Amino acid sequence: MRDIRLASGKTLALITLDNGRDHNRPNTLGPKTLIELGERLDELKARAAAGEIDAVAVTGKQYILAAGADLSDITLVGSKENARKIAQLGHHVFGKLHELGVPSFAFVNGLALGGGLEVALNSTYRTVDSSAAAIALPEVFLGIIPGWGGAYLLPNLIGIENALEVVISNPLKQNRMLKPQQAFDLGIVDAIFPAAAFLEDSLRWADEVLSGSVKVTRKNEPGKVERLTKWPIAIKMARGMLESKIGTVPRSPYVALDLLDKAKGGTRAEGFAREDEALADLVVGDQFAASMYAFDLVQKRAKRPVGAPDKELAKKVTKVGIIGAGLMASQFALLFVRRLQVPVLVTDIDQARVDKGVAYIHEEIGKLEQKGRIDADTASKLRGLVRGTIDKSEYADCDFVIEAVFEEVSVKQQVFGEIEKIIAEDAILATNTSSLSVEEIGSTLAHPERLVGFHFFNPVAVMPLIEIVKTPQTSDAALSTAFVVAKGLGKSAVLTADAPGFVVNRLLAKVMGEAARAVYEGTPVTDVEKAFAPIGLPMGPFQLIDLVGWKVAAHVQDTMVRAFPERFYANENFHALAELEKVVEKDKSGRVTGWTKAAEKVLKPAVGGSPASAEEILRRVQDGLAQEIRIMLDEGVVPEVEDIDLCLIFGAGWPFIDGGASPYLDREGASERVFGGTFHTPPIRGIENR
Repeated sequence: MRDIRLASGKTLALITLDNGRDHNRPNTLGPKTLIELGERLDELKARAAAGEIDAVAVTGKQYILAAGADLSDITLVGSKENARKIAQLGHHVFGKLHELGVPSFAFVNGLALGGGLEVALNSTYRTVDSSAAAIALPEVFLGIIPGWGGAYLLPNLIGIENALEVVISNPLKQNRMLKPQQAFDLGIVDAIFPAAAFLEDSLRWADEVLSGSVKVTRKNEPGKVERLTKWPIAIKMARGMLESKIGTVPRSPYVALDLLDKAKGGTRAEGFAREDEALADLVVGDQFAASMYAFDLVQKRAKRPVGAPDKELAKKVTKVGIIGAGLMASQFALLFVRRLQVPVLVTDIDQARVDKGVAYIHEEIGKLEQKGRIDADTASKLRGLVRGTIDKSEYADCDFVIEAVFEEVSVKQQVFGEIEKIIAEDAILATNTSSLSVEEIGSTLAHPERLVGFHFFNPVAVMPLIEIVKTPQTSDAALSTAFVVAKGLGKSAVLTADAPGFVVNRLLAKVMGEAARAVYEGTPVTDVEKAFAPIGLPMGPFQLIDLVGWKVAAHVQDTMVRAFPERFYANENFHALAELEKVVEKDKSGRVTGWTKAAEKVLKPAVGGSPASAEEILRRVQDGLAQEIRIMLDEGVVPEVEDIDLCLIFGAGWPFIDGGASPYLDREGASERVFGGTFHTPPIRGIENR
């Protein structure tokens, strides 16, 4: 704490949150921090009463206000009562910012997440640094709710519709964060200043507020009419959106929705008491425990991939070659050129395809420029780095070449055979196959040790996972290069053995196969989709198939059935469906509502008359997944079950509240039914269930 004499002669007491570590270790808010902050605020309240200070402000160390509550020891909380005490402590301390007897200011100088943002919301006025990394209330993403004032204060500051976006919608969109300008536009903060003189500008502005020369107006602050009319309508629409998009299994979005609904009335104390109870209840539950397991995987294991060779062995990549110029190949090219900023060469069987691919890449770079994601100079540089050709001799100086051609072994062998004769002996070859044997693809190469599996997920720019596949021949240099390139692309990589379907597609094939089995037994497609809802996946099995493509799905199912005919299901009729222009009907939210007439005609002769119940379908897929994961671990497809969960979270959108597949299967009893044990000892359960 320090006193600052403002230009007007008034005195402002400035509190700086600083854990004494560099910006890679952000400030977090644990019990000790909260208690000490509370003591300092009590001192300042006494000084304010004595007339020694005219205002109080809170800011953070360089780049960071606070990254939220300290969750590192949350599993040690012990009971619901202790969880409630933590919620109450946060409210008690932050509430002091509202009860100082003088105005309080939050100078949001950097990252402000969860409790960090709630420090600001409990203050009277707020400024933000225009370069702050992110501002958000991400709690719903982790299976809890904003529990230190956010669920009550935010809707009463910026209106219910904006609060629904920040508290519920953004966390459910891959934990989307706000930029400072967005926070200002929403009315979360009252003023925005450049980084160069942020503290000085904030102090000057605070002085002007205190003197009355600046009047703070909040255009989004809800009035009586909004509370009576717009508020209940927005809540009703949000509830319908949640039910259609995520089902009813996740608890935290609905608890948050109820809190936001009730925030339209009552006192601050009543709102905080509701948050205390809701947070305590969620913290001791199974979903939060699983979320913490998943969070730990994403924050730690994903950043230190198990099995990755020493990065010093990696070949330096100064030029990338991409075989193919279709949509997938063009997405690769855009990602490589944008992230690595090295020359990228694209080829295909004729110039027209090459030109079309390059035009797409240039167009996408233009869109990034229009959105302000890159400046004009960067856009021009990136366009200049992309080149298309049908002359494969230009690949001679490529260090890393990846194919994106038709999913057939002979086709991939052919294109690699042509390129291998041209490139240097130490250049790396990568295949994007989704389920084929990488070893078989490389069997015709003169140097199979240079080949590595490098499996992206669609959409390429969005999905964070790359499965890196090692064959018995793959060299450490090739493997190391693949991991270094993946990191350079901003992706998380998981090492897998060269097994059919690798990890994600092998398990999704199990899911899709059981869905198809139920349909061909005679179960209506909508009933099948509903039967899968308790798993909590972001979309139903046939919605997923429609997204990835029916031909791709049929191909993957065939691959898995050929490899494991006794455990996977495929039906020849599936290929007939895949030839149709449109297979399923969907509603506005993308949920499958039935078959098209053409699909019904194709299905009719192949469908039986013994529909399965929802309970039977769900049990079959749960037990099938438990069996397959156990086999994959026994066969060494990945080192540990945590790698499977990480793959499913990143590559299939498996919900954080399940913690990936294995904690879910343990909780549902599938692990015990299938192999008489659990994947985790003890199983990952909420505190009160241990």
